[in-house]
Amino acid sequence: MFAALAKNIFGSSNDRYVRSLRKYVDAINGFEPTVAALTDEELRGQTDLFRRRLESGTSLDDLLPEAFATVREAAKRTLGQRHYDVQLIGGIALHRGEIAEMRTGEGKTLVATLATYLNALPGKGVHVVTVNDYLARRDAEWMGQIYRFLGLTVGVIVPNLSEPQRREAYNADITYATNNELGFDYLRDNMKYSRDQMVQRAFNHAIVDEVDSILIDEARTPLIISGPTDDKSDLYISVDAVVKTFAASDYDKDEKQKSVVLTEEGTEKAERALEQAGLIEGANLYDINNTQVVHHLNQALKANVMFRKDIDYIVKDGKVVIIDEFTGRMMDGRRWSDGLHQAVEAKEGVQIEPENQTLASITFQNYFRMYPKLSGMTGTALTEAPEFFDIYKMNVVSIPTHVPVKRVDEDDQFYKNITDKYAAIAKQVKEKQDAGQPVLVGTVSIEKSEMLGEFFQAEGIRHSVLNARFHEQEAHIVAQAGRTGAVTIATNMAGRGTDIQLGGNLEFRMLDEFPDLVEGTPEYEAQAEKIRAEIADEKQRVLDAGGLFVLGTERHESRRIDNQLRGRSGRQGDPGLSRFYLSLDDDLLRIFGPETLFARMMNKNLEDGEAITSPLISKAIETAQKKVEARNYDIRKQVVEYDDVMNDQRKVIYEQRSDIMDSDSIGDVIAEMRSDTVASIIAVHCPEGTYPEQWDVAGLKDSLDYVLGLQPPVDDWLQEEAIDQELVTERVHQLAEAKMADKLQDLDPERWAEAEKNILLQTLDHHWKEHLATLDALRAVIHLRSYAQKKPIDEYKHEAFLLFERLLVSIREEVTRMLMNAQVQLQPEPFELPEFVTQHLDPFSGDDDTADIDPATGAILSSLPSFGIPQPAMPTSEGEPVPPPASRNAPCPCGSGRKYKHCHGQIA
Repeated sequence: MFAALAKNIFGSSNDRYVRSLRKYVDAINGFEPTVAALTDEELRGQTDLFRRRLESGTSLDDLLPEAFATVREAAKRTLGQRHYDVQLIGGIALHRGEIAEMRTGEGKTLVATLATYLNALPGKGVHVVTVNDYLARRDAEWMGQIYRFLGLTVGVIVPNLSEPQRREAYNADITYATNNELGFDYLRDNMKYSRDQMVQRAFNHAIVDEVDSILIDEARTPLIISGPTDDKSDLYISVDAVVKTFAASDYDKDEKQKSVVLTEEGTEKAERALEQAGLIEGANLYDINNTQVVHHLNQALKANVMFRKDIDYIVKDGKVVIIDEFTGRMMDGRRWSDGLHQAVEAKEGVQIEPENQTLASITFQNYFRMYPKLSGMTGTALTEAPEFFDIYKMNVVSIPTHVPVKRVDEDDQFYKNITDKYAAIAKQVKEKQDAGQPVLVGTVSIEKSEMLGEFFQAEGIRHSVLNARFHEQEAHIVAQAGRTGAVTIATNMAGRGTDIQLGGNLEFRMLDEFPDLVEGTPEYEAQAEKIRAEIADEKQRVLDAGGLFVLGTERHESRRIDNQLRGRSGRQGDPGLSRFYLSLDDDLLRIFGPETLFARMMNKNLEDGEAITSPLISKAIETAQKKVEARNYDIRKQVVEYDDVMNDQRKVIYEQRSDIMDSDSIGDVIAEMRSDTVASIIAVHCPEGTYPEQWDVAGLKDSLDYVLGLQPPVDDWLQEEAIDQELVTERVHQLAEAKMADKLQDLDPERWAEAEKNILLQTLDHHWKEHLATLDALRAVIHLRSYAQKKPIDEYKHEAFLLFERLLVSIREEVTRMLMNAQVQLQPEPFELPEFVTQHLDPFSGDDDTADIDPATGAILSSLPSFGIPQPAMPTSEGEPVPPPASRNAPCPCGSGRKYKHCHGQIA
């Protein structure tokens, strides 16, 4: 009671914090008259002035008021927009490494320019992270006007850029990019063999737009670079045939966890069927030799029982295409990992593509925590504030709106079944459309959108459906969703980042209706003036009708997604309305809701077609959402815990790679490896504290011959009275050094140093890849240790540490063996990595969301990184030679529009 009273008197902690920032706003406003009096040239000169002051010891915090005032003035002169005071507060929060929660339509894109400019002044680079390529391009061009006016350089990272283009973009003062592109470039950089081939530079500051989407929703999905493995199509088909014989009583499924396991009877049935098919050794399914078959059996079971056609995936042109659970997008070219996609392909009887093996991976949590300063902005973050602080150490600051919100959020309406609900929605939308009020309808899947579309057609409702295939098309549809009588069906509010302006959007209308006119010309301005008048008239009619009506067709698992949908209405003080329509058939209530409560209230007290609203039901729904949010947080936290173990090892490997690339010569490192290898071989075969008669002499000879290429007179040494382990080690070490010295006499030292670096890096990468595969397998089974009353994560840490120690020993021994037995060639063969693809996948739901696809066909692109290796000119169809571009990822000079590596640079 006292806490509530204190909050009413003094405000919440967030309110007090925001009030404390007002003094900075006053200081910024105090500079406004001075800055406004500067000429364009003098305003541009502020950047050089600020940089000189930084060099002389002034801090960024001291520069903040004057720098923010400079950006505001530059925005007025370039964009015609002036930052509001609340936007200045948002900019301060971003500069301090916090999350600025600002309502939709409050101008977050403009807010970011304040902190971006200030933190770009030291010249170390600022990354502005967006959720898709369209927004990255749009914001870099749009907000780039401010930065370029003030003398800063701007880069943008999107798919299909060449290596030099990426390097140039990363070296700019400000770089716009998607989270996927940043993460994959980091992983690819750490697969390269020379520092000058890397594209990224040291991390400084990242500002994440839609921070909840990137650091929460997508953080369940690690970024993975993988390469193909052996074809096992027959195994998938055989196991799928076995699974199709199972009855519902042979397995238990859990829709909450999206998992399915065999019952005891099902296991026995599987053992008999697999034994009869000759797929397992012996009669025991869980014998160590049958591990692979068991894995594929579990994936086939999951594919057949848990994954539904036209909901989780569709079959298109003989291929299984994933449907994204968050956006409802068809993810052309994306594939589930760990054999799951192959299991679904076997289920549907389409061609089975080979699996991929992990070459490198990282989670978004560990990627973004590498930035010394990290901040973000979104319209919905407070519900996830504890997670943002626990994982990223970022506080959430709720920024007040510029104009009070007038939107009315009505109570949910509850119907007995989905048919009644959709009929009521169609009737309500028809009424709103006839009245001229625009309606935005939010659905959770493509299937629900299509079903709702049929109801709309029956009612004669004109509507648009966001199929969410291409971000730019989404933006055009979303931008016009506020026009008179417009009805837009959106799956999980795809197209975020574009405002819904009542009456329509001038920029997008000009693009749609007059695409050939150039902005700034008299013809353009004449047409723009006409459309501007039409928009003003239409906006007034929409305002009179009540503003944008947001209608949710069911509650999402996360309250935050519901808030994002609601936030589309009521921007900048506009009136608006929001309401959710629910039924007992909704997934959230069916899977997570308290069945007895709903069954009693719905079946006994509600007639067909009748709706009720009840605070009790709303409370139960909120409880269900909290359960799911807690579960999803646990999943993400578990991902972080396990990846933290791998991250410590990843840092060691990547730091070693970096040191190797930066070294002119690694002879000392190789010599130390050779010495350690000799010592370990002797220690294994001649253990300390044992007599010579107990030594494994045959094994010692074989190991010395295989690893070092030596055949020392071990038998003669054993005849000596004073022989011991230390003496044998010293003699073998001398022989190894003498052999290496003889080899180096006739070699060019620079060539040999380069060969040592290449062999060490190749060996490091090969064993790291195998280590990742081992850790993946370990993680898949480590939960079974809980049956022995052991904590799986602790067991995983212990096992992973032992595996890492073994990895280092293997690398050391392999490098020593290769260099000791190397046959030196005058013309060494160029080295290339195997083909790989990029994947951003979710080990729990299987969703995938990367940019590694062919924009023309949607097919997955296998790509070879450019290591500066010259490729021969290939003839065109006319016989003309085509000179290779600087990068294999660059467009082919023949003009086909494809990358060089997929056209005339293709490797057979």
